[in-house]
Amino acid sequence: MATRGRDPQQLVDAARGGDRAALARALTLVEEGGAPAREVGRFAFGHGGSAYTVGITGAPGAGKSTLTNALIAEVRAAGQEVAVLAIDPSSPFSGGAILGDRVRMQDHALDPGVFIRSMATRGHLGGLSLATPQAIRVLDAAAKPWVLVETVGVGQVEVEIAGSADTTVVVVNPGWGDAVQANKAGLMEIADLFVINKADRAGAGETRRDLELMLELSNLGSWRPPIIETVAVQSKGVDDLWRAIGEHRAHIESTGLLAERRARRLRDELRSIVLYRLEEKALSLTSGAAFERLHADVVARRIDPYSAADEIIRALTA
Repeated sequence: MATRGRDPQQLVDAARGGDRAALARALTLVEEGGAPAREVGRFAFGHGGSAYTVGITGAPGAGKSTLTNALIAEVRAAGQEVAVLAIDPSSPFSGGAILGDRVRMQDHALDPGVFIRSMATRGHLGGLSLATPQAIRVLDAAAKPWVLVETVGVGQVEVEIAGSADTTVVVVNPGWGDAVQANKAGLMEIADLFVINKADRAGAGETRRDLELMLELSNLGSWRPPIIETVAVQSKGVDDLWRAIGEHRAHIESTGLLAERRARRLRDELRSIVLYRLEEKALSLTSGAAFERLHADVVARRIDPYSAADEIIRALTA
């Protein structure tokens, strides 16, 4: 069968027809990067535009995977299909994604309306910041109406990925430290909704007050991020989160903000692709015999570093 191969167009076409194995293989190509990933993205692009993405981020240990697992149940109870991208660090052994998130989501393993995929950078140029939007595009082309993107931590890349969703959920736990971390990590700027998970623990009230104060001091637009309290391991409050996501979606659709966000996202992605492609070419020009000769001229002070760089840049833009 065609889906057993690695032909990008055949994989995208089969994925659009409901072939889960083809969908998985297409995502593998995206994850690996290079020309095949670009081809997958190119073929998928014209078939998307309908999926709604929800980014879920927060400090490690906040219970994001448990919350995502419970949110899947809410989406399915509403009669909708859902895909999950769990953005994990690369394994030092295989280069693949750590499977912990998928292990925690085994409740849905046999549900044909749920597709779960862990993703790692695998070290290719551009990494997750380029692979993630391509993966979402493939899931969109495969007619997944909801895509949940869960990030493992609050590093710059993870915050950028979660913040590029249609709705971004920031998860914190009771305790002042999480609220401070959310503020320092830039999560306040990207949050459309806050979730205080493990809200049955001491300090939930103080964390709510901290977040409320931070919101009061923030320059908010037409949407004030609500603060939802959940106990995800017991599925408590998750229905409130699902309802709040729906309210935020209705708000940004009715005000035109959703179209603006998506247009800005495509602009940023286009810029990133150009930058990474130029970087790729620049790296090829800063190695090899010609570069070593130029480096030797700099060492011997026959040419200054800026003039040498100008020569390289001229070759870059030739």
